[in-house]
Order: sequence, then C-alpha cells, then structure tokens
Amino acid sequence: MQPIFDGHHDALTRADHANLASGRDGGHLDLPRAQAGGLRGSMWAIFCSGPGGVDLDFEAQPGGGYDIPLDPEVPHDFASAEATAAAGRLLALERAGHVRVVRSIEDLDAAADGSGPHAAVMHLEGAEPLDVSLEALDAWHAMGLRSVGPVWSRPNRFGHGVPFRFPHSPDTGEGLTDAGRALVRKLNAYNMVVDLSHLNTRGFWDVASITDAPLIATHCGAHAVAPASRNLTDDQLDEIGRTNGLVGIPYIVDFLRVDGRLDADTPLTQVVAHVRHVADRIGVAHVALGSDFDGGVIPQELGDVAGLPKLLDALRAGGFTEAEVADIAWSNWRRVLAATWG
Repeated sequence: MQPIFDGHHDALTRADHANLASGRDGGHLDLPRAQAGGLRGSMWAIFCSGPGGVDLDFEAQPGGGYDIPLDPEVPHDFASAEATAAAGRLLALERAGHVRVVRSIEDLDAAADGSGPHAAVMHLEGAEPLDVSLEALDAWHAMGLRSVGPVWSRPNRFGHGVPFRFPHSPDTGEGLTDAGRALVRKLNAYNMVVDLSHLNTRGFWDVASITDAPLIATHCGAHAVAPASRNLTDDQLDEIGRTNGLVGIPYIVDFLRVDGRLDADTPLTQVVAHVRHVADRIGVAHVALGSDFDGGVIPQELGDVAGLPKLLDALRAGGFTEAEVADIAWSNWRRVLAATWG
C-alpha cells in the first residue's frame, strides 16, 4: 500500500483522545484506522482551545459565506498547562509502543513500509505555550517538538492570526511582532518547521523575509480555487515554490468549496482541484496532503482516515501519474522535512 504522510490533524486534542490507540467511536482519526488507510506518519497538532473553548459558526452569513470574529488571546499560563498535558498524551502513546515521536528523518523513514509504528511529528498549532524569552523551547525540543505555527486564527504575543472569512483575502492586518520574529529565528536555529498556516498575508511575508528554511504551509488550500481567508494566494504559492517548500492541502469543505458552504456532500474532486492548481502553478514537488482531520467537516465520500485510498484514486483519476501520487502522498513531505530538520 502506498504510504501516506499527513501534514496536520487535531486528533490529539479531541475530547475522545483516550481511545486513539484502540480505536474510538466517531471522529476522523485513530491509529487502527490510520493503519488501514495507509497513513504511516503525520503531524500531531497540539492546539490550545483556551478557557472558554472555541466556537466557530461557518454558516453565520447568508448564502454560505462566513465572517467569524477572532477569538481572544489565550493566556500563556493556561496554554502552557494545556499543551504540556497534550504532549504527555503523545509521549504516553510512544512509551506504549503505539507511535514513534519523530525526532529525525530516520524516524520517519522507519515508518514508511508499515513495519514500524506510526511516525508522529509533534507540532504546536499556535505558540501560546511558549514564553516570550523562548527558554522553554529547549524543553519542548527535548520532548520531541519539531514544528511550530506561530499563531492560530487569533492574536498572541508572536503575531496576528488570519480570521475565518469567506469570501475574503488573507490580507487582514498586522503580521509578526518582534517576539514573533525572534521565534522564527530561534526555530531556524533549532532546524524546526515554521508553519505558515493561520498566518495572515503580512505574517506570511514576515516569515518569508526571515527564515532560511523552505516555506511550509501544513494545511492550506488555494485561494484561486476557493477564496477563503485561510487559503494561499498565487503570489504566496510562488514564494513557497521558490524556496523549494510545500503546501499541504486540507480536506475541510469550507476551505475547498467555491461557495464556502459547510456541505459534507463535497466531492473528492474538489480536493484534487486544489492539488492540481498548486501543482500547475509551482510544480508537483511542492504540493502534498494536510487533512485537518478532526478539525472540521470533511467530504462524506472520504469518511475518515481509513478512506485515504479513495483520495489517492481521485488523484489518479484527476490525471496524476503513479509517481506523482507517490510524491504527493509521501515523498514531498519527506524531502522538505529532511531539508528543514537537517
């Protein structure tokens, strides 16, 4: 079976995370279903919902559009405690032999043929758990952290997230703060991924002006296909291609659809349309998969992670060769992570 790497999912911070190893009712991803679907490695997001939780109403506007106000900043102390607990859950899965937390590219390679445990890349979706001095980054790196998104779609001390708006460009305000610029430099020094997802236009270009690593957006679609604020414009795609970077295409329907509607009847051909646009714009080498499983509504045709072979079939039906499908599913992620991690 073709191995697949997924650039982003939220299973670790879902309420029913306790059954990730044995299989859970509902949700999009657990380890038995991942094995069945050919998912051999993935980015395991640590997301802090904050004291009041997160309430996203994507059907807020008439006609399928949406304009959701930014959530307030999550206090550092709260975020640090919540994120440390989530990291502990991932390390407990590793200790029990269910996953291998990826600390080097060799750990990812060991999972490719399915003989080893699932390769889990620890990722912070929003840097709220980190102190501004970044002294805690040493401890996080030792735990296995290898990827950080400076922001989620809300402000924090490192930058300004892009609001969820449709139709709208990602140009929504200020970018990185001075602390955010220092964070990017520190992540470069540690050879860690800087995830562009959830950054607005100015934040994207702030990162691009600082980083010496390939630009990576783990779960963003193409704005030219679906004009959601969370998607990447063509000039952003061009810059990602120029740096030999990568875009992981999500399966969340409100980021895929031309009308932005929250409709599970969205066909897998719409995922393929985003893959095709990025591939035609900057090359097949710069597009991959970044599901956002457990982060929203996905196409009913896919169902969950066990349905991933259907997506690969849809890519083949969309004109991608077998070699290109293999690159999109695994090899492109392997290349850009190796280049970033060293």
